[in-house]
Amino acid sequence: MSGQLTPISGPRRDAPPSKPTWRFVYSRPAHALALGFGSGLSPIAPGTVGTLLAWLSFAALQPYLSDAHWAGLLVLGLFTGWWACTVTARRLGAADPSCIVWDEVLAFWLVLWLVTPADILTQCSAFALFRFFDAAKPGPVAWADAFFKARHGADSALEIGWPQGWGILFDDLVAALCTLLVIALWRFI
Repeated sequence: MSGQLTPISGPRRDAPPSKPTWRFVYSRPAHALALGFGSGLSPIAPGTVGTLLAWLSFAALQPYLSDAHWAGLLVLGLFTGWWACTVTARRLGAADPSCIVWDEVLAFWLVLWLVTPADILTQCSAFALFRFFDAAKPGPVAWADAFFKARHGADSALEIGWPQGWGILFDDLVAALCTLLVIALWRFI
C-alpha cells in the first residue's frame, strides 16, 4: 500500500451510478428505508410503486395511530429519511436516484393524514394529483426539484451531501402541498 486512504463512504469518482439490488437494499438500514423496503427496485415507475406502498401502509397503520402519533411519525420520518436518502444517494453516486422512494412515502403519508377521513374517490384523486405533481413537476415543484441538485462537473459524485439529501425530500413535500391545495380548492368549490 502506498499509504493513501481510500474513501469508503461513497462511490469511486470514476464509477457510474450503481443499479441497486435486493442485496443492496438490505445491506444497510438507510438503504432499506430510502428504497422503500424494496419498492424502489420496481423497473417501471418506482415513484408510483413507492406511493402505493405509502397508501397501503397508511391504510394498515391508520386504525392504530392518533393524530399525535402521525405527527410524530412524520417528523421522525422526515429526519430519519433525510439521513437515509443522503447516505443512499451518496452510495449510489447520484443526487436523486429514481429508486429512492422514501420521499414519496413520506409526502403521500402527509397528504393522506391531512385529507383523512376521506372516501375512496378523494383518496384516488389525491393519489393521481400527487403523482401528477411529483412526475410532471409543474411550477413550484420544478423549482424545488432543482434547488438542491448537485452541481454538474467532474466531482459531482463527491458533492452529494446533506443539501442533496434534503432536496430528495423537498420537491415531494412541495408536490404534497400542491396536492393538498388542489384538494382544498376542490372541497371549497
